[in-house]
Amino acid sequence: MEQKIRKFQMELEEARREESGQSAGVAERDLEVEKMRQQQNFHQQNVDRIDGEINRCQRELLEIQEGLRQSGEDIVERQNRMKALEETLLASHTSQGDTEKKLREDVEKKEQLAGKQKNFFKDRESLSERMNGLDKEVYRLNAQKEKLQDTLEGQINYMWDEYEITLSDAAALRSDAMTDLNTMKKEIAALKDQIKKLGDVNVNAIEDFKNLMERYQFLKTQHDDLVEAEKTLEGIIVELDSAMRKQFQEKFAEIGREFDKVFKELFGGGKGTLELMDQEDILEAGIRIIAQPPGKKLQNMMQLSGGEKALSAIALLFAIQNLKPSPFCLLDEIEAALDENNVARFAKYLHKLTKSTQFIVITHRRGTMEKADRLYGITMQEKGVSTLVSVNLIDKELDD
Repeated sequence: MEQKIRKFQMELEEARREESGQSAGVAERDLEVEKMRQQQNFHQQNVDRIDGEINRCQRELLEIQEGLRQSGEDIVERQNRMKALEETLLASHTSQGDTEKKLREDVEKKEQLAGKQKNFFKDRESLSERMNGLDKEVYRLNAQKEKLQDTLEGQINYMWDEYEITLSDAAALRSDAMTDLNTMKKEIAALKDQIKKLGDVNVNAIEDFKNLMERYQFLKTQHDDLVEAEKTLEGIIVELDSAMRKQFQEKFAEIGREFDKVFKELFGGGKGTLELMDQEDILEAGIRIIAQPPGKKLQNMMQLSGGEKALSAIALLFAIQNLKPSPFCLLDEIEAALDENNVARFAKYLHKLTKSTQFIVITHRRGTMEKADRLYGITMQEKGVSTLVSVNLIDKELDD
């Protein structure tokens, strides 16, 4: 319909332009007719003037005839002049005929143009009536279109208010199988009933979900970092465990060999052995000390006497001290259970260790005191009053 309207409008514009052109042509023709009329008037004036001149000439001719006797030359001149005037008059009549003929042609053209203009006005009125009808039809169609748009917008708002779904989502969910309106209404009612049974809607659910998701992502990142750290630590633990096992086996073997040497020196012979109670898990396994004093069978340390147990423990302590000497060591009556011979051997070996370690020994045994470099004693000569007594045995030996 809009294309037809535009077509009629274009035809109307073309007719208007044609009318303007024809009006301009009519105006030009009117101007030409007026110009011809002026020329006709001008020629008529010339004719009148010439007629007056002829009359005047005729009067002069009479006068000349009367005065012919006086001047023959004047008569000839006047005759020539009359001939010239007659030729001019003839030419004026010829030009006037051409002008009248052209004027008639222009009048005919003007009448033709007037007829065309009249037909043009009729066509313009017809086109105007058609345009009015088309405008009314366009107005009716626009009103119908607005009504349909309002209806569509109402349906879209209804879908959103009732089902919270947009038009595009509804188009995506459309199914050709859904043709029974009553069945669909029953299904909608059932779904609404189920929604009501769900209870009130948590309006903050989206924000809560967002916060929980952020918390979840944070905790998941922490969890992944912890899992990765756990794997790393497990790898480090495995490496450390392997290194510790290897180092423990090496050092345990060294301590075992050194223990046997110290045991033989302290006991004056025999054999001392260290064994692991569990070969599978050596880092958690217990240690079994097997001691064989001189003249006795190889037996567990728990079967030895108290003095033998103490001396075996001292042998183990000194073996460790030999392998990794400490700069300072405090011994508190560790030789109390030994007999005199074992005390002497203990003191002798302890004195040998003083090259790399400073020992402070708390003792009541004479053999140990004899091997000491300095002695410090606490006495109580008066009740409640303690007195420190010290003896530098090194200076005493130098004095002797």
